[in-house]
Amino acid sequence: MAHRTVKKPCAPDLPIKPGVRTMKKKAIAAGHICLDITPVFPNQPVERLDELLQPGKLIHMEEADVHTGGSVANTGLAMKFFGADVTLMGKTGSDPFGSMVRTILQGHGVSDGMLVAEGESTSYSVVLAVPGIDRIFLHNPGANDTFCASDIPEEALKEAALLHFGYPPLMAEMYRNQGEELVKLMKRAKEHGAATSLDMAAVDPSSEAGKADWQSILSRVLPYVDFFVPSVEELCYMLDRERFDSWQVRAAGRDLTEILSIEEDVRPLADQCMELGAKVLVIKCGAPGMYYRTADRERLLATGEKLELDPEAWADKEGFEKSYVPDRILSGTGAGDTSIAAFLTAVLEGNSLEDCMRLSAAAGACCVTSYDALSGLESFDSLRARIAAGWAKNE
Repeated sequence: MAHRTVKKPCAPDLPIKPGVRTMKKKAIAAGHICLDITPVFPNQPVERLDELLQPGKLIHMEEADVHTGGSVANTGLAMKFFGADVTLMGKTGSDPFGSMVRTILQGHGVSDGMLVAEGESTSYSVVLAVPGIDRIFLHNPGANDTFCASDIPEEALKEAALLHFGYPPLMAEMYRNQGEELVKLMKRAKEHGAATSLDMAAVDPSSEAGKADWQSILSRVLPYVDFFVPSVEELCYMLDRERFDSWQVRAAGRDLTEILSIEEDVRPLADQCMELGAKVLVIKCGAPGMYYRTADRERLLATGEKLELDPEAWADKEGFEKSYVPDRILSGTGAGDTSIAAFLTAVLEGNSLEDCMRLSAAAGACCVTSYDALSGLESFDSLRARIAAGWAKNE
């Protein structure tokens, strides 16, 4: 079992699927990792959670789906599937859940970058994916809480063209002290000429993270972030709590993304992100699709030189990429992460912004056809063929 706390032979770099392309630009997918345990409910959609979950009620379930989860596993493994030369870096405990996580990663040939924290627990999530209802997560952050900037080795940053970091709201050391460790990490990556990418996570209002000043944290870190890729709910909670509360009232228990207006709800948040220093912004808006905005040429020149992004072609863009109609919907688990994985891999390949967004939307539509983040994915060649054949989009 290969990880950074023991000296043992590295696991062979086994491809997830034959035929994927070898990438010249190296990437790191770092941050939060956990074990996702998804009890599979009977496929009978409901409109309200209390129609199914009631005190004292016995519900006959199907098999539980157990996979790695979190940004490192979801985004990192999906990037590898799509053809990226990516190293996964996260932290687990030395407990049975940690052994399961590392065994799964070893099977994909990507366990070498993992840290094992003796005496700490491994993060896990129980994912309640009730048909017809947005997912509910019961989450223990575990060893993720002690992950810090120095856990990513200097040599890895020197080789990387891109550092993607995911879920700092679920990693205590990364948001404490006004995000000092997160800022330190992004600065180090930029100093080594790497482009940086940052994804967020939902925040429990009653937790320590829920009491953090996220607007201040983002104001400090976004000047060092090239690709900012949050969900609209996460972003609104962090930047405009009053607006977020009003969304919840309007939604009346439904998925928030069903009631949002791009012009009145999403664009004001995008304006704030650009003012705080974002260069390329992708806001995941659930089933409807993804909003995107890019800065001007001068600011895009500050992206890492090793990425070789074309600032002329990417500058001053704005749009909304509608989602593709999936073949079926089993679970949204990992859909946002795999969408971002496709986007970042397409960026590493040198694709246009428009192509990156199309591949991102297509990956998300494939992901929801399975209970885990990876089983439903298709290669870029397959996605491009489906798009060229007129794959229908949601209206």
